[in-house]
Amino acid sequence: MPLVDNFTKLLIRGLLAGLIAGILAGGVAFVLGEPHVNAAIAIEEANSAAGETAGHSHGDEEAPLVSRDGQRAGLFLATSLAGLALGAIFAVVANYARRITAMSGPLLAMAIALGGWLAIEAVPFFKYPANPPAVGDPDTINQRTLLWLATVILGLLAVTAAAAAAKAVSAHEYLSVRVYLSVRVAAPVAAFLVIVVIGYVSLPTINEVGDDFPATLLWEFRLSSLATQATLWLVLGLAFAFLTERATKDAEVAKKFALR
Repeated sequence: MPLVDNFTKLLIRGLLAGLIAGILAGGVAFVLGEPHVNAAIAIEEANSAAGETAGHSHGDEEAPLVSRDGQRAGLFLATSLAGLALGAIFAVVANYARRITAMSGPLLAMAIALGGWLAIEAVPFFKYPANPPAVGDPDTINQRTLLWLATVILGLLAVTAAAAAAKAVSAHEYLSVRVYLSVRVAAPVAAFLVIVVIGYVSLPTINEVGDDFPATLLWEFRLSSLATQATLWLVLGLAFAFLTERATKDAEVAKKFALR
């Protein structure tokens, strides 16, 4: 059954789903990511101490504005706020998407979650993967931020192109033109990959990882980051789908009682 609720209900549903997703993503980040962050900070501090020992001290370093304990406590707050923001955006997208598709509410929720993860997380990640604290030149942070935003835009364009291709292929079904399942799958995938490949080739490559940084730690950190974001989007889609199904069931039950 397609989404029939008004926007206010969709927004509340998105916020609730986003909050749940943010809390669970925070748990994944804490369990999987924090050990790697601590290890990277230890390497950074060891390198700094070695530089001071070699006579490269620049005086007393300022203490961080937020301690590590404070950062750990704020992790769940940050992921929860991110989940709420994504949940609100999710509801807006769902409200618009239901006007151009006949997909059921739960299936539409999962499709939006997949598209969001691909556009905002997967496409940027595989071009400019996340790096731990000890990696990266502070002087290039603005450039790296702009390039990351460019890959997000690239991902959104690729997902939009894939959705347009899927809709174009589906339109042939309404015209009684036989379209093979392989074509229905290949068309959006091809549209997505063409946009992404062109973007990847056009954007510059950045590699600021030192040769002395442990490769295992680097990839474990990146995988934990990817797992955190995957959890956020997967739970967001599942929670929104579940709440949609529950609302539909409740409406059906209420309608049956009203007819008695």
